[in-house]
Amino acid sequence: MFENQSILPALRDMRDVEIFLESEFAIGVLLEIHISRLDAVFRLLETNGKQVFVHLDLIQGLKADEFATEYICQSYKPYGIISTKGNVILKAKQKQVKTVQRLFLIDSSSLEKSYRLINRTQPDYIEVLPGLVPKYIRLVKEQTGIPVFAGGLITSLDEVEQALAAGATVVTTSDQTLWRAAGLK
Repeated sequence: MFENQSILPALRDMRDVEIFLESEFAIGVLLEIHISRLDAVFRLLETNGKQVFVHLDLIQGLKADEFATEYICQSYKPYGIISTKGNVILKAKQKQVKTVQRLFLIDSSSLEKSYRLINRTQPDYIEVLPGLVPKYIRLVKEQTGIPVFAGGLITSLDEVEQALAAGATVVTTSDQTLWRAAGLK
């Protein structure tokens, strides 16, 4: 459970942002928004008492590097930053913003490389993708001692519950059906 949420809504466009603003969720994840819309989105979030993790790798028109991280952290003061890139995580930590190191686990080699990256960056949270593999949610959490988010390819409430039972703190999803089904707990 993360801030009384079993789901972190992933916002892919302005329609998702609007639905999020009307929901009971307090925190979401901002994905795939064009840089030109960030001012308006953050004004709406602030007006409605909502916060977001910004997935820096997916902000359109922005290169996911230390400079972009510094810009986003100073200009918008997000709840947190999500990235696959170690240098982004390190800069966000320097700016005292919560960090989520996103990991794509495709084989044992990627898992080993991920552990080395986590040891270097020491993020606040780890997001494991795909989130459909409870065994690896449990393993990553046990090996690192860092809270794990589960994301990617989760399409049912049963899969959400399996990820949480395996030790995930929260599930990130853009599936609005799951937003409504899970709600706040």
